[in-house]
Amino acid sequence: MPTRILMACLLLAVILYAGYDTLVPKADETYRDQVAVLMYHHVHDTDHSASTVSTALFREQLSYLQSRGYNFISLTDFKQFLGGAPVPDKAVLVTFDDGYKSFHDFAYPVLRELQVPAVNFIITKDLDAPLAPPIPALSPEEIRAMLQEMPGLIDIQCHTNALHFKEGKNAALTAPLPLEGGRTETAEQAEQRVRQDSEACAHKLDGLYGRDGAGDTFAYPYGIYSPRTQEIISAAGFKYAFTIIGEMATRFSDPLALPRINAGNPGIDPRKLDVTIRQRVVHPAP
Repeated sequence: MPTRILMACLLLAVILYAGYDTLVPKADETYRDQVAVLMYHHVHDTDHSASTVSTALFREQLSYLQSRGYNFISLTDFKQFLGGAPVPDKAVLVTFDDGYKSFHDFAYPVLRELQVPAVNFIITKDLDAPLAPPIPALSPEEIRAMLQEMPGLIDIQCHTNALHFKEGKNAALTAPLPLEGGRTETAEQAEQRVRQDSEACAHKLDGLYGRDGAGDTFAYPYGIYSPRTQEIISAAGFKYAFTIIGEMATRFSDPLALPRINAGNPGIDPRKLDVTIRQRVVHPAP
């Protein structure tokens, strides 16, 4: 009887260890043929929110990932990867949403110091009056300076022209909006509004870069989209679009529904970010 109990205990230990080993990433785990796309919003040293990280934490996150063998790639590298080109092992793409001025003032110096590429999805209507929003936005002059200083490493893309808001629980990008007199847009009117907004966003991005076709990448506000939204922005010239689905991006990812891993929370320290990425690695089927 004691022998049988001992064998049962040993078997249970093996099962528990095997389960633990699959849940906790190995320290030296390397992934390939996939990209961890990180999402940030606001880097600032006096503002505080669930989507704001300090300059120090931002630098610590990026430096720690570099020390762990991660390789930061540009948006151009990422798009080529989706088309079949190789990327380095442990590839990472840094993205920002909303086009805040804090990107230029706080995040950009760190990116330049560490030579880390990044893309910021901006709300292009703010280009006309950057200081008008509650959180000041990037100015055209700041954007052009960054594009010139870090060519090919800094990208600016679309987060809608003027549709980054909700009406109740509905995102302006995906639902009909109320009209005067208690009426509501028809489906056709809503689609026309989204189409015009997407075309305006692409046109303004082309103006920033000084060439046609520069605006080809989109980030859905709040991560909300629909199949019809994808069709509309695609018709406006956007070939890629990002969500907030916390997964790794692979060549099998829908180019108009690309996943991203949130890194822009003040509670995400460098080691936690490392573990979070490794827990999302897509392993080949045996």
